[in-house]
Amino acid sequence: MPLHVPPAPAPALRSVLSALGSPSAVREARTPSLKAAQGPLTPELPLPVHVLEQVTGRGGAPRSRLTGWRFLIRGAERVVAAGETVRTADGWAFAHFCEGPYLASTERALRQAEALATPYQPRLLSVPELYMLTLWLHGDVTADASSGLPGPGDLLVPLAPAPPGIAAHRPHRFAELLPVLTLRLTPAPLLKTPA
Repeated sequence: MPLHVPPAPAPALRSVLSALGSPSAVREARTPSLKAAQGPLTPELPLPVHVLEQVTGRGGAPRSRLTGWRFLIRGAERVVAAGETVRTADGWAFAHFCEGPYLASTERALRQAEALATPYQPRLLSVPELYMLTLWLHGDVTADASSGLPGPGDLLVPLAPAPPGIAAHRPHRFAELLPVLTLRLTPAPLLKTPA
């Protein structure tokens, strides 16, 4: 298996386990699949969630910032939800449960990545301005999961639904996708009207 899933911080995992053990947290979640799940629920495949910033180039080179960890929550037979944690001043705290198209899309992208010959460290990379989430396959499998910017050879696999014009589940080298993102996020120049 070429994927080297980084270990989540222990407080992040504990916060998700506590939320799963809390009937009120599960009952109040807006996740029908989680509420209807039978049997034990298990958090698995912790993925660090990074946000890509300064893509337009006006504020310097792009960078990524770790914002949380996402755990896929497995029921008896399938993944039923995701549990999100966020960084706080004290460490990590449970944020919420969620479901939707990104769950199946994440699982599909992870299966695609496992079939690759090259080992990668899986992460999630969000581009909020485009409402885009990608599976980031980082080439340095020993890297600290909380730091780093995608390298030129790292792969980004846009998850479905992807923005118009960007194919979901098609791996892109970061160096090839960055110009597309930059173009999409750079405001068009204002045209001057003749006086």
